[in-house]
Amino acid sequence: MKTDKTICLEKAIRKATRKTGVFGCYEVTIGFYGRERVDYMTYDTSGIFRCYEIKVTKADFHSDAAKSFVGHYNYYVLTPELYAEVIKEIPDHVGVYIVSDDSTWVAKKAKKQDLSDKRYFMRRSIGGRSTVVAVAWEDMLKDSMIRSLYRDSDKLIRREHEQHTDLRKEYDRMRKDYMVLFHNVIQKYGKDAASELTEEKDE
Repeated sequence: MKTDKTICLEKAIRKATRKTGVFGCYEVTIGFYGRERVDYMTYDTSGIFRCYEIKVTKADFHSDAAKSFVGHYNYYVLTPELYAEVIKEIPDHVGVYIVSDDSTWVAKKAKKQDLSDKRYFMRRSIGGRSTVVAVAWEDMLKDSMIRSLYRDSDKLIRREHEQHTDLRKEYDRMRKDYMVLFHNVIQKYGKDAASELTEEKDE
């Protein structure tokens, strides 16, 4: 379960990086069936990937969870208090975004990493045989982001469908209750009373 502070930092980094030509996604799973996730990743029309690791406590910063610095530029997203505690532990090439109240700013710039020669190794079925193949790292990141964006859009569509189904069930239940009431009025007071009830409903 995410804390309110984590959610606050997630929203802040999305707002800070939301620009024309920049596309972002939360919790991008790296590689096909990968176990490593980037808290937030952006990809822009220049082909640049930026990865953001969100940390709210020192214990979180020192956790065994992988620091997924796999992009051209990589950043921590921290509170001012945590930044002051861990400033000496941040690698030279990793940048830092600070989130405080309604403000977000770059406290430390990231250095670009060359990914052009980097490869991702994965298994694929070729001619019915499981074979290890090398994929360009940037292509792997793009595929990972597409899969994660699809995951999020699919969740949204299914949630909307479920909400629509629930509303339809509620409508059918209320209509059934109304018809029972309508027939009870006819039996007890006659058709004229039922007609008056229908006219009041239409008004």
